Formats: sequence, C-alpha cells, structure tokens
Amino acid sequence: MSSNEAPVAAAAVVEDDEAMPRFKWPPLESNPEVFTSYLHGIGLPSTFQVGEVFGFDEDLLAFISQPVLGTVVCFERLKPKAEFNMLDNGSADNYDRVNFYMHQSGTLDNACGIVACLHAMFNSPLVSVDEDSVLGRFHRRCLGQTPDERCKELENDDDFKRAHRSNAAKGQSRTIDGDQSKVRHHFIAFVMDREGKQLVELDGTKAGPVMVGECSDVLRGSIQAIRGKLERGEISESLSMMTLGLAD
Repeated sequence: MSSNEAPVAAAAVVEDDEAMPRFKWPPLESNPEVFTSYLHGIGLPSTFQVGEVFGFDEDLLAFISQPVLGTVVCFERLKPKAEFNMLDNGSADNYDRVNFYMHQSGTLDNACGIVACLHAMFNSPLVSVDEDSVLGRFHRRCLGQTPDERCKELENDDDFKRAHRSNAAKGQSRTIDGDQSKVRHHFIAFVMDREGKQLVELDGTKAGPVMVGECSDVLRGSIQAIRGKLERGEISESLSMMTLGLAD
C-alpha cells in the first residue's frame, strides 16, 4: 500500500509444504473480517470491530469510523532489527508508559498478529472484554506480570492457541506450516500512551515500547510513523493498516 493506493492483503503466508513442521502459531492474513471474527470469538464484545485503511489520503481517511482506538500495521521488513536506529529499537524504560506490553518469543513464532491486537485492545481505556472468555482469562492472569511473563502466559495458553490455529485457516490465502524464511510480513500496533499525549509503537520483538512522539490522532500519527519507515527504507510498500474501533 502506498499513500495513494488501496492496500493489497499483506498476508504473511505462502504455499503449503507438507514436509515442513507445523508452526505453533501460524501466520494470520491481514484481513479485517478475519481479525474481527477472531477477536469476537475469544471475548471482544461485538460493539468493537477491526476496520481497514484503504489509503493514506484524507478523502479516504474520512470514511473511517471514529474514534480509532489503535492501529495494527502489517508490513514487509527490508532491514533486520539490528540495523534499526536506537529509537526504533524501543526500551524497557518505556514499559510503564503503557498499560500493557508483552514480548514475543521464538515459541510464539507467527503470533505477531494477535500480539499486536492485544497491544491495541489492552491499551485502550474504552475496551472491555468478557471476563470468562479466552481473552478475559488471559488478561486477568497477566495483571501485574512482566512483559516476559505475559509472553510465557500466551505460550502456555492452549485455548488461545486452538483459537489462533482455527482463525489462521481463514481468509483467501493458504495457511502454511513450514519454512519460517518465507514468512516475510510482520504485525505491530500503534496506541496512545497512558496520558493520551504521545504515540507509542508496540512490537513484541523489540526491547520495549517505542515512544514515537507527541500526537493527538492515533490514526494520522500511525500513518506519519509508517511514512517515516518507508522513507528510511526499513519496510517495503507491501503493507496494510487496520484500525480497532467501535462497530458501525
């Protein structure tokens, strides 16, 4: 997706290979319908939904339901994390700048899509979840835990894992269970900090939250941040952006 084009589904999936081992957490297609169904099935109330950003021009942004509580971006990395500048690496010093942050381990191989959604949901004061659901039980166990402990909590949550595998099979792309090198896309989230004044990038594979800067609009702030990554050559234009917001 460029700033003037509608996004092509940035599914982190390729052709199947039966000889390959099964992923513990298969890739998800960057598809708002798939993500909305997934989140509703694990406990997000139907009053919330995942929407799609069709382009970065203002006339296209005007059609997006408000308020936008957070964004989830799927992109193809062009540079390894080791080449990111220090600001993009994030910091453990920023853990307390948000209500919820978790790391993503190798065991959570392709869970980045749902990790990004957890970051978006649990950092919005408007979002509540069914306490007796998969999502609610996970959130309750995570209260007071460290980012590493939350990672371990998700690794060991069999109910969550089953729901994930079921939803990874949905969408127009074929699910793969195999060669990690062929999974080229990665999901991250953008939210506002605790005080609602700064935009924060949340990527469980980084050292901690990335404080992007002062912001009053999470949607437009996310777009500006993504444009910066494009200009620096960190990501390709093979990307998509989704929103977490209230249902129409």
